[in-house]
Amino acid sequence: MIAEFESRILALIDDMVEHASDDELFASGYLRGHLTVAVAELEAGDDHSPEAVHIEVTRSLEKAIQAGELSPRDQTLVLGMWDTLFQQAKLK
Repeated sequence: MIAEFESRILALIDDMVEHASDDELFASGYLRGHLTVAVAELEAGDDHSPEAVHIEVTRSLEKAIQAGELSPRDQTLVLGMWDTLFQQAKLK
């Protein structure tokens, strides 16, 4: 289930490439890395729900923000895109 959900999100990211702005391409590439790491960590555990993916990716992003990896503008962009992608993937 977790791999299928990850695939849906990655497909949404891939579908954006042709029409995305530079900012959207940056955010989607940044999210791809966090998603992949989060899913790998979750696969070792028992909770493979979409909600667990959302929590783990959000936690990873918050950790990156605390480490100063993203400017305030990029934080808004990445977190907004993550919420949008997660909601779209849940509907598929």
